[in-house]
Amino acid sequence: MACRIADPSVFLFTGPHQRIRSQKIATHSAPCMTGNWHLTWDRLLVKGENHKKWVIPMRRTRTVQAVAAPVAPSSADSAEYRKQLAESYGFRKIGEPLPDNITLKDVMDTLPKKVFEIDDMKAWKSVLVSVTSYAFGLFMISKAPWYLLPFAWAWTGTAVTGFFVIGHDCAHKSFSRNKVVEDIVGTLAFLPLIYPYEPWRFKHDKHHAKTNMLEEDTAWHPVWKAEFDSSPNLRKAIIFGYGPFRPWMSIGHWLIWHFNLKKFRSNETQRVKISLACVFGFMAVGWPLIIYKAGIMGWIKFWLMPWLGYHFWMSTFTMVHHTAPHIPFKSSDEWNAAQAQLNGTVHCDYPSWIEILCHDINVHIPHHVSSRIPHYNLRMAHKSLQENWGKYLNEAKWNWRLMKTIMTLCHVYDKEENYVAFDQLAPEESQPVAFLKRVMPDYA
Repeated sequence: MACRIADPSVFLFTGPHQRIRSQKIATHSAPCMTGNWHLTWDRLLVKGENHKKWVIPMRRTRTVQAVAAPVAPSSADSAEYRKQLAESYGFRKIGEPLPDNITLKDVMDTLPKKVFEIDDMKAWKSVLVSVTSYAFGLFMISKAPWYLLPFAWAWTGTAVTGFFVIGHDCAHKSFSRNKVVEDIVGTLAFLPLIYPYEPWRFKHDKHHAKTNMLEEDTAWHPVWKAEFDSSPNLRKAIIFGYGPFRPWMSIGHWLIWHFNLKKFRSNETQRVKISLACVFGFMAVGWPLIIYKAGIMGWIKFWLMPWLGYHFWMSTFTMVHHTAPHIPFKSSDEWNAAQAQLNGTVHCDYPSWIEILCHDINVHIPHHVSSRIPHYNLRMAHKSLQENWGKYLNEAKWNWRLMKTIMTLCHVYDKEENYVAFDQLAPEESQPVAFLKRVMPDYA
């Protein structure tokens, strides 16, 4: 689902194009074309004539005076430019580009060895937190009046997301020193989510090996222009899916990637079949029991609604981690592992109760530097990265402007334009995106 950027010379990534130095420019303004411009959210990083002049979206309408005077950007200019982009996108900080000669090993070597240590007590404490919070959520659902059910569902969906994070650690071999225990715990943790553990593990390993690689990354796929133009019905479905339905697009990803044996190598299919058997067994036993005890409405209340809450987090976490107008997706021949994992991943702070129930999954940069870091050591690792590589990190605190940037800007991949919004390509069919622009808050 993450839209991708292939051209590393665009935006903050050093390249041959020139910046424009303004003579008079308002606070938090940005480089623009000669003349007076009113910069609003709706002017979305649109390139000017011949792709040499830029209009940058602003939080509120402001008048900017600028004179086209091409100069080589100084380091101060670049820092100010990143600051302007950060505010426009809803980021706390946008990191400067990582030099090409830095390797992922260079980054990993600066991490304390302690961050890789598995602590059985902390691992099982996380299991206890998830089981307890999920049980409490089910209790709240059983007792809550109808008008409080959304709050109970939100809690329970977030709690069951913690199960996913535990299985996620098991898949990365960072939960236990006993690999059989990891496979058992991972399989059981995924069952309430109807996620087959082994297919997800195989797919997710490719995401880490090919993070932000234009075609090979398996976490999400960009919207290709050819696909967008292939059929009116498909185009409408894509606009809705990557627009208002985007916070639940992981449901489609779950269906497409995890139940088709043809997507796996022959040496993987046996383990995939075992995982699928476990999932279908859980459905065959668990769902009828819920319906027998509580009826169809009970199945909706106790399983479906928390499951939808889980997919909300699965979708939004993933797109926040890897989707932003300035983060490039590159072809395999241009790809650099350190740039993709350190420079191409976003750290995002969420409210404390979400961080606790989801076991710090959003402390995501160190997880991409090394997936062998257990979740309870991610904050220690992130602090180390801030100390040693802080100027290269992309960081945000969850806010509406960040979500609005992703959901209304990051749509169709284009090598020259990077991201092309749906309403630029098909304005008459993009009412869902226009609706989001009208109703989504622009608070950072």
